[in-house]
Amino acid sequence: MAASEHLQDQIRQLPHRPGVYKYFDDEGIIYVGKAVDLRKRVSSYFTKQDHNKKTQQLVKNIKRIEFTIVDSESDAFLLENNLIKQHQPKYNILLKDGKTYPYLLLTNERFPRLIPTRNKRPDEGYYFGPYANGSSLHVVLELIRALYPLRTCTYNLSAQNVEAHKFKVCLEYHLGNCKGPCEGLQDEETYNQYVQQIRQILNGNLSIPKQYFREKMTQAAQELQYELAHQYKQKLDRLDAFQAKSTIVNPSLSNIDVFGIASNEKLAFINYLKVMNGSIILTQSIEVHKKLDEPDEEVLAAMVMQMRTEFDSQSKEILTNVPLPTLPLPGVTITQPQIGDKRKLLELSIKNVLYLRKEKESMNERSKDLNEVRIMETIKKDLRLTELPKHIECFDNSNFQGDNPVAAMVCFRNAKASKKDYRHYHIKTVVGPNDFDSMYEVVSRRYRRLVDEGASLPQLVIVDGGKGQLSMAVKALKDLDLWGQIAVIGIAKRLEEIYVPNDPLPLYIDKKSESLRLFQRMRDEVHRFGITFHRSRRDAATLKTELTDVKGLGPITADKLLSKFKSVKKIRELSETELIEEVGKAKARVIINYFAQQEQEATD
Repeated sequence: MAASEHLQDQIRQLPHRPGVYKYFDDEGIIYVGKAVDLRKRVSSYFTKQDHNKKTQQLVKNIKRIEFTIVDSESDAFLLENNLIKQHQPKYNILLKDGKTYPYLLLTNERFPRLIPTRNKRPDEGYYFGPYANGSSLHVVLELIRALYPLRTCTYNLSAQNVEAHKFKVCLEYHLGNCKGPCEGLQDEETYNQYVQQIRQILNGNLSIPKQYFREKMTQAAQELQYELAHQYKQKLDRLDAFQAKSTIVNPSLSNIDVFGIASNEKLAFINYLKVMNGSIILTQSIEVHKKLDEPDEEVLAAMVMQMRTEFDSQSKEILTNVPLPTLPLPGVTITQPQIGDKRKLLELSIKNVLYLRKEKESMNERSKDLNEVRIMETIKKDLRLTELPKHIECFDNSNFQGDNPVAAMVCFRNAKASKKDYRHYHIKTVVGPNDFDSMYEVVSRRYRRLVDEGASLPQLVIVDGGKGQLSMAVKALKDLDLWGQIAVIGIAKRLEEIYVPNDPLPLYIDKKSESLRLFQRMRDEVHRFGITFHRSRRDAATLKTELTDVKGLGPITADKLLSKFKSVKKIRELSETELIEEVGKAKARVIINYFAQQEQEATD
């Protein structure tokens, strides 16, 4: 789509530098993009011919362009992200807001607490997470509370308050879930040992806590404290069970982000795996609505930045299945592994996104199937049919002042067009523009053939027209002894009236009904299908008549020229040399003389 003169002036002012561009319509920003070369990128929107419909609509709405120059491609990426978040343009992928993800907060109090929260305030302590969902958070929280006797009260356990005996132990102490630091019954050094081990677990490293409980179990057994040894054994088993539930990869792989992406026409599906100390400690899958048929690498680049921010990732290595542009991540390597344990890890992420895409597409198909069943049930109810109309056929006639009369039939199965079952008909027995007799002929021919072939019959037939066309369709079915086996209606163009046999008044169907919308769609489709066929016949007849009128030029030569050049006008424009190459010297001279005679007669 060519740019207006005003926009062309703006594009000419763009530099050949990296930067960010903004498109405006009359109301504000509608798109933000980045480019290594601003002028080349922006001008491509107006010069490329193969844009999809969404991009064509974007270009159509652009009224003004602004730009910002930056030093590098990564700076452009960062600025683009910030502008998208700030303005949320209608044609950009809108990045997710991760403020609602839950965290585990290890408070910075004396005798720290471990509490779930969705509000992150860095001055309150150290945050772990965020977790992809609440259930995964509570699994970890329950594990830690089962292993370590942490306090849950909100008391200010300063040394002065504890020494002053301001607090009393609560029910948690009597249940054995807390050792009573509020009354000075637990020393701070032991408590802090627990906190350090909790940090290791939350960071995905279970080896130090497991070693601690193993040593405690052995020590208790040696001291003949078998009940205490059993308690440590149970805690060790809990850690083993928790680790078994985590997907274990090569223990040498640590602090890695893995991103897999797969997409279809409308959606991109992304899976994120976070690997720490040989275990996958976090997994999250999302779907992103594409706005302008963005390529996978562009979608994933935006999501990598977003998800690393949301999940506080500090990893120095990213694995992906598509090449990414330069990202503002200094010190971070981005690779596409082809072999080895990293490749297996990436393949696991890809399996997740492929499964997500398949599930989404299956869900859409199931939704479509439900919609189609609902439409057919609505038709059955509106027309008082005895069975569900899974097979519907619609007929229309087409002619121009009685010339080249044709008819068309379109077939819908399960409320969807079945184009392989569409049919064209040449009217054979009717002379002149007679829609009624033409309708009788095509309906008779269609269902006589189906009966002869033993094929299944439709549950409903629609004819484009009013009472006259309907009555002829009914007569055709009666003459074939099919009356009563197939329901038939007529749809009149003027008021979208539905006529049924043996009723002089049209049937009222709500204008918003899905039944009427499907009837209109079928009527429009059969009209389009019939008109296209009629025009092709009429044009072919006109062209062939003109060329076959040339004395000395046979129908085979005429067909050859018309099939190649499509029109007499293009044949007329051929040079003598070109004509000789196509039909030989003698016939070329005949054609040239014919066209010259026509021009002479037109001049006279």
